[in-house]
Amino acid sequence: DISIVGYYAKETMPNIQQVFVRVVKEENIDDIERELYICRKLIERAVKSETWGNELYFCSLSNQTIVYKGTLRSEVLGNFYLDLKSDIYKSPFAIYHRRYSTNTSPRWPLAQPMRLLGHNGEINTIQGNLNWMRSREASLKLPVWRGRENEIRPFGNPKASDSANLDSTAELLIRSGRSAEEALMILVPEAYKNHPTLMIKYPEVVDFYNYYKGQMEAWDGPALLLFSDGKTVGACLDRNGLRPARYWRTIDNVVYVASEVGVLPMDESKVVMKGRLGPGMMISVDLTSGQVYENTEVKKQVALSNPYGKWVNENMRSLRPVNFLSATVMDNEGILRHQQ
Repeated sequence: DISIVGYYAKETMPNIQQVFVRVVKEENIDDIERELYICRKLIERAVKSETWGNELYFCSLSNQTIVYKGTLRSEVLGNFYLDLKSDIYKSPFAIYHRRYSTNTSPRWPLAQPMRLLGHNGEINTIQGNLNWMRSREASLKLPVWRGRENEIRPFGNPKASDSANLDSTAELLIRSGRSAEEALMILVPEAYKNHPTLMIKYPEVVDFYNYYKGQMEAWDGPALLLFSDGKTVGACLDRNGLRPARYWRTIDNVVYVASEVGVLPMDESKVVMKGRLGPGMMISVDLTSGQVYENTEVKKQVALSNPYGKWVNENMRSLRPVNFLSATVMDNEGILRHQQ
């Protein structure tokens, strides 16, 4: 319903279409998602050469989730997309994110949530993260892609926002076969070094972080991230913990996570669990079993899925430091060039 869109938003409003893709052969969910991911990547690459190439945007192309976006006032989202008013349209979860753009000017494609994440905050290390992702592009290989890795490159997009790039990296990890929780632990690790509880009670979690620190540098916030791949839904806070996140669980098995208390009307007498996420913490819900996992349960489950400690011990090689030269052998300009 276009009548409710504001003046400036209407000026830049894209042509919005909802496309249905028929899956011919019944494969497992992950294979279908991977095929749709490759399909989207190929379309995005094909239109790059067109003058309108950067104006095409897929909010989602998935058989698990649907994303609705808009440069709209919060309360009118459900009036703009008529699907959201329909009684026959049901979902076991919803991630809803209203944000005021700070470091990017508001545009329809940049409205949150992204394809898998809703992100409150910013990624301060974005330039380094993008460079590292670019440096990995040539070497990334994995059997699940069946030799089609070329079709999903590039992984990052310097023109997109920090949230969009974090989202596309999480998407790459999840489509490569990782769970959403594992992908987020790799990308946004907690401050695990000399962490008294982890070192003593959960050394396997420290092993997990040690294993991945050489493969993926932290995407550093402040960041509160809500995520879902359609199978689980969860929230995590980066290690700086500078964004608020509260959670509640009610007797009728509904879990709420919000940035503030009082965002959603709630009957206090029904609340059976409440808490807040601290720095580096996570909460997740398995949508099939209805099981709720708090921080240490999530971390333990992910960390025990592989023998990370064994892998680190068997494959890590330490380099002994050597003394620096007492004097420089190049002029300052030459040194700077090499360092850069």
